[in-house]
Amino acid sequence: MEDYFSHILFLDIETVPGSKSYSALNERMKHLWDKKAESMKRAENDTPESLYGKAGIFAEFGKIICISTGVVNGGKAHLKSFYGHDEVVLLNEFADYLRDLPSRGVRLLCAHNGKEFDFPWICRRMMINGIRIPEMLNIQGKKPWEIAHIDTMELWKFGDYKNFTSLDLLTELFDIPTPKDDINGADVARVYYEEDDLIRIMQYCQKDVIALIQLLRRLNYMPLIPEVNVNYL
Repeated sequence: MEDYFSHILFLDIETVPGSKSYSALNERMKHLWDKKAESMKRAENDTPESLYGKAGIFAEFGKIICISTGVVNGGKAHLKSFYGHDEVVLLNEFADYLRDLPSRGVRLLCAHNGKEFDFPWICRRMMINGIRIPEMLNIQGKKPWEIAHIDTMELWKFGDYKNFTSLDLLTELFDIPTPKDDINGADVARVYYEEDDLIRIMQYCQKDVIALIQLLRRLNYMPLIPEVNVNYL
């Protein structure tokens, strides 16, 4: 199984609304967000402006500020992150990294809820920014058995599609050190726009990648990688 793990790139992304606030949008984007927000209203006082904090959920209205990755070799995990304010630079660097991976024997991608969030989010943002999608990420035109993507949430569901199971919950169930010891996903936009602390967000993202690696090991009845064997690049 250790050899199997050496062929996987583990990843997690952090996203935020494309603008700091609703008022910063141009008129066309305001109109389009207004239409999107209509379907999101749950309370009488919900407005497009009050709901704008959720824009980071949608690739059409948000942007990627961090992609953290991890590979496992010889029982050690090696992490590398791509982060910054310029999404085009970030995505181009990540795309170049992906294109080089097959030459190093890495041919699979793994994320938690990756098939519903991380993988399509990256693809959409690459297309929006005019970046050609690397072959190992692109699923267009591929048959299901040709798609080299592993989704730990899908593995956990065993075919049950009724519920979302968070990485945080699964780390608790499998006694994996939690990555939620500082901030959580709901804090990312605030930490980015109000505190301008990309390093803190990157470190949080890397903790999720470590948790993801450990979860897949638990799902394969393998021992956890000791913290001393985690290398942060």
